[in-house]
Amino acid sequence: MGRNRTVNDASARESNRELSGAEAVSSASAERTDAEIMLAVAAGDEAGYTYLVGKYHRQIIHFLFRMVRNEAVAEELAQEVFLRVYRSRESYRAEAKFSTWLYRIATNLAVNHARDTKYERTAQTVNLDEPDSETGSTPEVADDDPNVEQRMLREERMAAIRAQVAALPERQRMAVLMHKYQEMDYRQIGEVLKLSESATKSLLFRAYQTLRESLKAYA
Repeated sequence: MGRNRTVNDASARESNRELSGAEAVSSASAERTDAEIMLAVAAGDEAGYTYLVGKYHRQIIHFLFRMVRNEAVAEELAQEVFLRVYRSRESYRAEAKFSTWLYRIATNLAVNHARDTKYERTAQTVNLDEPDSETGSTPEVADDDPNVEQRMLREERMAAIRAQVAALPERQRMAVLMHKYQEMDYRQIGEVLKLSESATKSLLFRAYQTLRESLKAYA
């Protein structure tokens, strides 16, 4: 009995030390900007790289999924994104926010994928009315307990919105996805797409104008 208690106490102390270590890494990372952490990664801070991957992995998968409409491809591209981040660690320059640089890599990969598979893609069979993979629902849901008719109308409207967003020209679609779903501001979007802030506003204005026109029936 006494020996078991001693072993358990030792295990508990070891677990506490490991937990404290993980918390220390997280705490230390939280005190620095992501750009500073990335610069530390270039200097050999592997824990910093793990922190950045953990912080942005799901965001990047969701962004890529909305671009390519295929979960497996989105996950594969996300792996490539972080692989490129690691490979580029020594050439990284903190000239913009780390997230801007990260989304630029993701956007370029998604665009390249779209171009490479342009002739392979047939009519989209994507279930555009599926619930959001992250939240299980949609941000537009407002009613607490809709009846069957209301649910059908809502699903029809959401399917139409997603279809129209998917049908936008490539750069407009990327801008809308970053603006609406990633909550990036005009400056950040412009840095990713290499546009001025005014050009970004104009791009988004045209995109939303197109969406308003095409979705009048669902207003």
